[in-house]
Amino acid sequence: MRGYLVAMVLSAVFLYYALHCILWGTNVSWIPAVEMKRRNHGQPCLSKPAFASLLRFQQFHPFLCAADFKKIASLYGSDKFDLPYGIRTSGEHFRMALSRLQSCDLFDESDNSVPCKKCVVVGNGGVLKNKSLGERIDSYDVIIRMNSGPVLGHEGDVGRRTTFRLFYPESVFSDPDHNDPNSTVILTAFKPLDLKWLWELLMGGKINTNGFWKKPAVNLIYRPDQIRILDPFIIRTATYDLLHFPKVFPPNQKPKHPTTGIIAITLAFHICHEVHLAGFRYNFSDLQSPLHYYGNATMSLMNKNAYHNVSAEQLFLKDIIERNFVINLTPD
Repeated sequence: MRGYLVAMVLSAVFLYYALHCILWGTNVSWIPAVEMKRRNHGQPCLSKPAFASLLRFQQFHPFLCAADFKKIASLYGSDKFDLPYGIRTSGEHFRMALSRLQSCDLFDESDNSVPCKKCVVVGNGGVLKNKSLGERIDSYDVIIRMNSGPVLGHEGDVGRRTTFRLFYPESVFSDPDHNDPNSTVILTAFKPLDLKWLWELLMGGKINTNGFWKKPAVNLIYRPDQIRILDPFIIRTATYDLLHFPKVFPPNQKPKHPTTGIIAITLAFHICHEVHLAGFRYNFSDLQSPLHYYGNATMSLMNKNAYHNVSAEQLFLKDIIERNFVINLTPD
């Protein structure tokens, strides 16, 4: 009788796995057991996301962990690229920064119990002004924000809750009033100095602000347990797989890199089952129109940015919206 029950259990497990693979198609990726042990994605979904065809790995833990980041880099090819696309030549900087962090978990236990997460990525575009989307944004399972896009004072338009906030040293909040103690903040490292900056802040030492395009924060308003470091694989996916930027640019062109907004969408694709967008539309026909939903910057600043290819990004956004891979909450 006992052997019969064991056989029944094993058969059920096999049937579940077979059904899962059939529904998710041929893009199901193998993840080693040792890796899955700390990759808390919540309960698996039996249907694939609308955007699944865009991804090479549909379940990828986006945050680096001190114990195995080099092994994971080798597994996914990040040891073959320099920052911001890999860890080659910067392994020691990653090790030092990660050694001061307390967690690499994706979700806490309460969030992890929600399967098939519905997410919204909130951009900083001026199109969010006076749209009164705050209550709707707060209704999502996961809310992803970026850089210094404030919630304080703009709750009616952008909501109050934040699950994840991506940042880099020049864009992080330094005013404690902007800290949400329930959010997770994610360092998006573009250069080795970014990792050194984080390590110096966590060590409580003197901050060297040389080498940054703008003075970075010299104090940290977040607890170490709130901080994660984004795996460069996510940035690489945004650049080469989604935006299709060339790996080598002509000598007369500056290399282009994705904006934090596109990186945030790529992160959402790897941790969510459904993705909605808000605040990603820009008015290029009026250079004096608001660039952000906050502050006084105008669209003229966007045209001066040589680091990003905003036109390519707008075409990418148009494509994924028209193909119903994402839902746009701010179409005009």
